[in-house]
Amino acid sequence: MDGRGRQALGKRGEDEACAYLESVGHRILERNWRSGRMEIDIISESRDGIHFVEVKSVVAPAGFDPAEKVGAAKRRRITAAALGYLNAGKRRGPGPGEVFFDVVTVVFDGGERTLNYVPQAWIPMYF
Repeated sequence: MDGRGRQALGKRGEDEACAYLESVGHRILERNWRSGRMEIDIISESRDGIHFVEVKSVVAPAGFDPAEKVGAAKRRRITAAALGYLNAGKRRGPGPGEVFFDVVTVVFDGGERTLNYVPQAWIPMYF
């Protein structure tokens, strides 16, 4: 799959993820928010707080769980970008609330798609 094909697949997966998140009560605040070289696919807000969401989209048969592609280095970059977002005063809602790091995987198989939402996929540790 070439670069344009991967971009189209990623956008399609993000569209599916946003629709799902909205269906469970999230309000989408940002898509593809960038801070320098770091990017957060989706930033949403729900009753419980703000969610920084990484989306992984693949075409079946993948042969692996797409969530496995969100390794330690990727989690550190997303966490740093989230901190930049919060420090920039971008949050519009009331109070600081809870902060969550979630993953949505989307597997496309012909005309079908399987979406898996992993809330609180990781909790960053600060020392």
